[in-house]
Amino acid sequence: MLDILYQDDALITVNKPANLAVHRSKMVGNAEEFLIDLLREQVGDSVYLAHRLDRATSGVLLIARSKEVAAALGEQFMGRAVHKQYLVVVRGWPEPAEGVIDYPLPGSRETGPRREARTRYRQLATIEVPIELGRYPQQRYALLLAEPESGRFRQIRKHLAHIHHPVIGDCQHGRGDHNRLYKQHFGCHRMLLHAWRIRFAHPLTGAALEIEAPLDAAYAGLLDRFGWTLEEE
Repeated sequence: MLDILYQDDALITVNKPANLAVHRSKMVGNAEEFLIDLLREQVGDSVYLAHRLDRATSGVLLIARSKEVAAALGEQFMGRAVHKQYLVVVRGWPEPAEGVIDYPLPGSRETGPRREARTRYRQLATIEVPIELGRYPQQRYALLLAEPESGRFRQIRKHLAHIHHPVIGDCQHGRGDHNRLYKQHFGCHRMLLHAWRIRFAHPLTGAALEIEAPLDAAYAGLLDRFGWTLEEE
């Protein structure tokens, strides 16, 4: 059963598990299960995606119960009226600890035209672990709050890789040696990118909604191990 965070007659928000594909596409290859199909069966009604998350990303996903609501939510996303916050663990400690990555990105095709893209980030916690890797006897990692101002394909992952602080567990844009370290030493087998909160206006009433998706056991367990806590804002 999918974890439904909020639902009414117009929309549903789900806490998407990591490594579950949202829908059928060429990007997900040989996936056997898709969130949109599971949710349709769970609620016994038609559902329509309002936005998407990468297969490896977990967290809050917004889904409409009609095509009209999906279109209205789509207009909010296009107009950048939807505020999204992600929790992400990266290699290294970004400098400065708070900033904006302003770097144009292509779409799903790397050879396609680049469009403006901006991601705000803020460092929430850091750690240095005494594990040797390469020429360094210790490894540094940071927990960031990332807020994409635009919605480009794999934007957060690409932007953090661009500033040399890739997401842990990212097989396409990350560092294989650090990904293996997390599997071997911390038993972590997922990408550490989580869509934590989303704020938007209800498409029918205009009321402000903020939905928060709790971390799964693997992600939350890692934060506990590192002594990292999330403060309410």
